[in-house]
Amino acid sequence: MVKGLVWATAEDLARNRPAILSLYRQILRCLNSPKLPLTLAARLAKKGEARAIFLLASEERSLHNIADLMDAGEYTISLLQKGEVP
Repeated sequence: MVKGLVWATAEDLARNRPAILSLYRQILRCLNSPKLPLTLAARLAKKGEARAIFLLASEERSLHNIADLMDAGEYTISLLQKGEVP
């Protein structure tokens, strides 16, 4: 099994895919939380922003950038669970 040092291989991307999809779903679920002081329009706008970010990030091939994006997603989830809007 080959692991890329700087650029992600197909195996690296396949290995990260379930974690990234899980982050995406968790962010969308957290945006529906009644703890957040958002109107329906604001919630839909935030979901659109999250969708756009994940769509652009899906093009990323650098292992370091992928790890940073996953860390940022986990941090965003922690903020949303506290009731804060990132």
